[in-house]
Amino acid sequence: MHDPELSGKVALVTGAAQGIGRAVVRALAERGARVVATDRNAEALEALGAELAGGSGAVTVRPLDITDPAAVDALVAEVEHGTGPLDVLVNVAGILRIAPVVELTDRDWADTFAVNTTGVFHTSRAAARVMAPRGSGCIVTVASNAAGVPRTRMAAYAASKAAAVMFTKCLGLELGRSGVRCNTVSPGSTDTPMQRGMWADPADDSHARAVVEGDLASYRVGVPLGRIARPEDIAEAVAFLVSDRARHITMHDLYVDGGATLRA
Repeated sequence: MHDPELSGKVALVTGAAQGIGRAVVRALAERGARVVATDRNAEALEALGAELAGGSGAVTVRPLDITDPAAVDALVAEVEHGTGPLDVLVNVAGILRIAPVVELTDRDWADTFAVNTTGVFHTSRAAARVMAPRGSGCIVTVASNAAGVPRTRMAAYAASKAAAVMFTKCLGLELGRSGVRCNTVSPGSTDTPMQRGMWADPADDSHARAVVEGDLASYRVGVPLGRIARPEDIAEAVAFLVSDRARHITMHDLYVDGGATLRA
């Protein structure tokens, strides 16, 4: 699938080693983008790079801890000088710590915000600094439908994602006149290692049916479309938003959750 709208464009993707991030790297590379894939998991990154070698788009892998602002700035500078002017940033990196609020530790709260919110700030700021002077660019933050609908045992995650959504909208407002578009994609339950980590048995696919049907005891509705998302479903939404087909879309929060939140 070669998309001339992305051919030769330079994209930086965080959280690329697995799940949605991995699917985003593949989707952009298949459309001809030159992708710099980053994650803290260097071993998984190398496997990803080997898997996608020789495809229609070039994939370069670089370990990165987005909680380190100096490392983020250094990598963006490396991309600018080595790969080419940065056209696209996709913020996917995220962590999930689940617990009732009364049992949530200070460390869990701090770690969640360090990655899901402050990390998004670090990467988006670095990208904006090089995109805005050129008058073009796209920033997409992968958030969560939990940012708009409360979830039991997910207060830190939901709050961090809600902050990331509003940050990205504010950034889009600031950068609008410069031609840089900033949007968010908010997935619902998606079949990723993070999702399976919440199941009693991560290898038991029957848990997916419980997610689809919903759980009244925890005040969670099900998925009206009757299926749990695949990472590729989210990646396709990202690929659209970074393409010229979405050239008049900014500050938008696109829910990709099968109707699970009833768009509350």
